[in-house]
Amino acid sequence: MALENLDRAEQIQLLDGYITAINEGKETDIVLHESDIAEILTEIKKEDSDKFYNYLTSLPPEIQGDTFLELPDKYQNDLSKEMSAEDLAKVVNEMDTDDATDMVQKIEENDALKAREVISQLEDDHKKHVTSLKLYKDDQAGSFMQVELFSANLDETIAQALKRLKHLKIEEELENIHYVFIVDNENRLLGHISLEDLIIIDFNKTFREIEDEWEETVTVRSYDDIKTVANVVEKYNLTVLPVVDNFNHLLGRITPDDMYDIIEENATDQIYSLANVDVEEELQDSVFETGRSRGFWLLINLITAVVASLVIGTFSETINQLVALAVLMPIVASMGGIAGTQTMTVVVRQLALGEVTFDHTKEILKKELLIAIMNGVLFSLVTTLLAYIWFKMPMLGLVMALAIFTNLVFAGVFGAGIPLFLKKIDIDPAIASGVLLTTVTDVVGFFTFLGLATLLLL
Repeated sequence: MALENLDRAEQIQLLDGYITAINEGKETDIVLHESDIAEILTEIKKEDSDKFYNYLTSLPPEIQGDTFLELPDKYQNDLSKEMSAEDLAKVVNEMDTDDATDMVQKIEENDALKAREVISQLEDDHKKHVTSLKLYKDDQAGSFMQVELFSANLDETIAQALKRLKHLKIEEELENIHYVFIVDNENRLLGHISLEDLIIIDFNKTFREIEDEWEETVTVRSYDDIKTVANVVEKYNLTVLPVVDNFNHLLGRITPDDMYDIIEENATDQIYSLANVDVEEELQDSVFETGRSRGFWLLINLITAVVASLVIGTFSETINQLVALAVLMPIVASMGGIAGTQTMTVVVRQLALGEVTFDHTKEILKKELLIAIMNGVLFSLVTTLLAYIWFKMPMLGLVMALAIFTNLVFAGVFGAGIPLFLKKIDIDPAIASGVLLTTVTDVVGFFTFLGLATLLLL
């Protein structure tokens, strides 16, 4: 039964029954995925932190670890503070190496000494891999890599390889195996073959003998930027991505769950950045935490708004003599803002996907200029008619038309140019483009409209 069909009391009763059954080794019809458990615990946490902690720590380490990973980041951080190093080590030992490394790093952010204690209590292999993976930065492919994989030597028979795979699946619970990575004696990656193709080939043959069946392998290097990984995964529709070093030695793999996380994080970063919202913001954050993170960009926006207001103030006498200008000013600024945002959003997205670079600047600006001119002519005619009908002033219509046309052209050019320039100087275009573009369209719109009104109407 789906959790959403149960009320809170029924969900907790279901969780109680599940925990009791697995801890006592009894058979049960209750099926709860770790994400279901995390969902129930998240609701419990909002009302009773102690109860939340007791439920989580009563789970077996292997289930506790997977549930831990499904919880919001804020709750994971809280748990890393509350749980003892010994208990944390038991959980980390049950995780895949990529998840284990993530958890150790979360612990380290709050308590470096406790993180060292956790690492010291890990099994030898786990300790070695976690220590190695911790060296990668958060935005590098190696930080998402797990070393657990299935590879076969070039001169190994298929039968020998499948026997090893059976052992890995049963004894070491290796998951998400779709391909066999074929390596030489130096562990250099040569190619891969899917399991569904492998099982219909003569098991007595070596991988060298079936080279015609190998598939070309797309790889990333361990130090590649994570955005490169996201682009590769989306471009080639991959289900698993091997990670290699500069000499093509096979280091690990990025699995489907991490691929989804990478793509989702990449998209979330872009959306949040375009809105100038902190990408770390969560639903569980306090009002103060959320307000503080958003307040910085509100301050930046206030400064740019003051700049636009100073332009308006320069023409205060003009506005006092012709009140119609105050009525029509928002239209000029709004049209430029929307046009610029349309262009900016498209360019930022194309930059993120790697579809355009700074080398495409001339081509992009030419296209956006033509679009701006086309829309500028159309909407300048529309607004001319609007101003004439509204205020019966032909010259006001002309001023409106020239201001709209000018602002749309500037919006198109700067909407494309700002993200490209920021990318060129290694500043995230999604974060800063919006504020800069708003300033341009507001200042150009108001200055053009009020300046022309001063020259032609007074």
